[in-house]
Order: sequence, then structure tokens, then C-alpha cells
Amino acid sequence: MSLSISTNVIFRVEIDKSQVTFGDVVTAVSRIGGDVMAVDVIQAGKAKTVRDITVQLNVDRYKQLEDSIQSMQGIRIIHASDSTFLAHLGGKIQVTPKAPIKNREDLSRVYTPGVARVCMAIHEDPSKAYTLTAKRNLVAVVTDGTAVLGLGDIGPEAAMPVMEGKAMLFRQLADVNAFPVCLQTKDTEEIIQIVKAISPSFGGINLEDISSPRCFEIERRLQAELDIPVFHDDQHGTSIVILAGLLNALKLVQKTVEHIHVVVCGVGAAGAACIQMLLAAGVRNVIAVDRCGALSADVHYDHPTLDRIASITNPERRTGSLSEVLKGADVFIGVSGPGVLTAEDIQQMAADPIVFAMANPEPEIDPEIAEPLVRVLATGRSDYPNQINNVLCFPGIFRGALDCRASCINEEMKLAAAKAIASIVTEDELNEHYIIPSIFNEKVVARVREAVMEAAVQSGVSKRVPRELAHAEESKVSLMSPS
Repeated sequence: MSLSISTNVIFRVEIDKSQVTFGDVVTAVSRIGGDVMAVDVIQAGKAKTVRDITVQLNVDRYKQLEDSIQSMQGIRIIHASDSTFLAHLGGKIQVTPKAPIKNREDLSRVYTPGVARVCMAIHEDPSKAYTLTAKRNLVAVVTDGTAVLGLGDIGPEAAMPVMEGKAMLFRQLADVNAFPVCLQTKDTEEIIQIVKAISPSFGGINLEDISSPRCFEIERRLQAELDIPVFHDDQHGTSIVILAGLLNALKLVQKTVEHIHVVVCGVGAAGAACIQMLLAAGVRNVIAVDRCGALSADVHYDHPTLDRIASITNPERRTGSLSEVLKGADVFIGVSGPGVLTAEDIQQMAADPIVFAMANPEPEIDPEIAEPLVRVLATGRSDYPNQINNVLCFPGIFRGALDCRASCINEEMKLAAAKAIASIVTEDELNEHYIIPSIFNEKVVARVREAVMEAAVQSGVSKRVPRELAHAEESKVSLMSPS
């Protein structure tokens, strides 16, 4: 299975009209599966012309096309520009002031000497940092670059484009300011101490792309030692959106969470969090499968996470491979790697099987093979229906947590977020190819924010009650009061 992504590449070429025609170039592009999208004449001459040719092609064909053009007599590539790389030139984010500094009065107000009064006000009451600085709407996106997308340990510098992209999504979707913090260390204790040291500047910490098992300890410690929300998106963002999609998929097959049998393949960061979320939502029969097969409490594992997951799953103590424990299962959730699930495995599942094949970019089974065999299929890819995407989750969760000044993001808030995302798909809209809303649905952030704030207030972790929730509570009280 080879699943790739396409991009636009602009080739600036000099063509010797006596040796080659533009039609020859188009033929070369078509031969490798590319499409000519646009042509611009940069310089015209009697003997030679210079043109910009925009080609859409799979990224894995880029070098092949470049070599093919270079090998043609009478043509020279002046330069080639990948549109994706062009979008990253100079980075994708910037810091801009909220007000201009045009004169000495402006300067004295925002800097010295006027700023001293503000500093002392915060010194006397540190909580005023939330009203007098950017803290209340600023999130640190922290990584060590050890588990970036499907690329693995590529280092903090190479992780920066992903963290910048995350910051863009925070801002555009939820009006949250976010800043990338890429750390040149893999030491668990050092990462914890660095994040604690920078925490006064931020209202929340988004941990990102930190490899397992260190990510569990880092998040656990920071949650215990900081009084601001700390959220590892690779764990909880994935689990929240998976649960949202599953809740709607179960409506289609008319099954309930209490009576389904779920097999989760992969017990890394996302898999462990997904299992925890399923259990919190009321699923009683979950079997976790790792490389060694089904996890069971009867077995002792070297890894503490595996021991913990084994102790809370597989109530029937079943053993064996993925294929063996998948027999009769209602739901398969894969957060592992490509090719681990077969058509034969699906055919042994219960009626109306639900398959969430989340490995990215290549799912656990080719979607083209799985689709005819399942009732509902979801993946992590944008080129198939039912994309399970963390972007549905983290902007709204942080927006809500910041607005109610939550000290953490607890299980109640995560469950509320999952149910809020699921609720956006109405009964009239719900079908096998639409169990989860688009990340561009404007209702997502607003509904998740409101649900998260309400859960934070009710579970006692909010430091302030937003005005809209306060008004809602007042309305309830007035309605309940005797006339």
C-alpha cells in the first residue's frame, strides 16, 4: 500500500525552441502522473523562452520529474519551488503588538516608566498577571522532537514547523495565542524543570510529539506540580475525538457503550489514553493488544504502562494475537502501524463492524479494502471520510480551560469535549460517511469551549465562573425558586 500526498511545484525553465517544445514538457509531466496546472511566460525570445510551469504531483514523484526534465535536450531548470516550502519561508507565525508605539507618550505607557506601576501591582497580587499580561490567553506548545507526526525522533529544530502550525491553528480556530517551545533535551527531569521554570508566562501547556513512555511521566508530574492546564494532545486529543466518532457510529449500528466489545491495537501514548477514555465513557469490555498480543492481568510486563493497562482491561483474561481476540468484536481501534489488520480479521468481527484505523499516513488496513467489509470506517487521513483529527479538540478545550482559568484538564472536561464534538452531527446528518464534524465547522470550538467550562466549574477545578455560565446558573435558580 502506497498512500502519498500531492503538492504544487513551480518549475522555472529555459526552453530552447529549436530543440524541444512545450508539448514535450507536458508529456514528461503526464508520464509520471503529474498535471500542469498553470503556465506563465516570464521572458519571451526568438530562440529561447523562460516559463514558470506549475505542476501538481505526488511528493514522492518530485525527484523523478526533476530528473526527467533535466535529461531533455534544450531545456534547463533555473529553479524549482515547492509551494509547501514556500509557505514556510521565514516561519509561519509572528509576534505583533496590540497597539502601535508612535510617540514618547505611547512609549512611556507601555514601557518605562509607566510599566513599573503595573509590575508592582502584579508583585503585590500575582493573580493580576491574568488581567494585566498576555498570560491568560497564551499557551506554550512544548516538544523535544522525539515523536513528530509519523517521522519519529527528528529533533527540536525539525519539529519547529509542526509546532508553528499548531500555534496557527490555536489562533485561527480559537483566538488563543500559542508559542512553540522546542527543547534541546530528551531528559525527562530536565524537561519537567524547564517547563516549570517558564510556566509563569503561560496560561496553559500543550505537550506535543514527545515519545512514549517519557510523555506519561512528564505530563503526570507537570499536572501535579503546576496550577495551570497541562495537556498532552497526542494522548488525550486523539482519545477525545475517537470517542466522539465512536458515540455517533454506535448510534448508526444501534449499540450502546456498555455492551460493546472493543479491541485497541497499540498501547503507546494515544492507545493508553484512548483505553482510559473508553472506560471512563462506560465501555466495559476493552482488550488492549500490543506486539506481544493481548494484554492480560495474569501476565507481568516490564513496562509499567502495560502493567497498568492490563490491570484495567480484558475482563475475561483472553490471550492470543490480534486476529484471535478480534473474533466477535464490535469495534477495532488501531493506533499502531500499517498492515496489522486484514480483511479476514474484519470478517470475523461481530455484525456491523466499526473500524477506526488511525495509523498515519498509512492506516492499519488499506481503506479501499476495509470499506466494503465494515459498517463504519474512520481514519486519520483527510482524503477519506470520517477523519479523526485532534484539531477538533485542542483549540476548544484550551479556549474553555483558559476562559474559566481551570487548574487542570480533568476526565470530566475530556468527556464533555467528546460529547460536545459528537453532538454537532445531527440525527438528520448522521450517516456512515459522516460521524464526525469537519475541523472547519464553526460550531466546534464554541460548543467544546462551553462544555469544557461547564465541566470544569461542576468538577471544582475552575478559578472563575465565566459570565455566560454564571447567568445560566442564575436562571436555573430563579426558575427553581418558589414564586
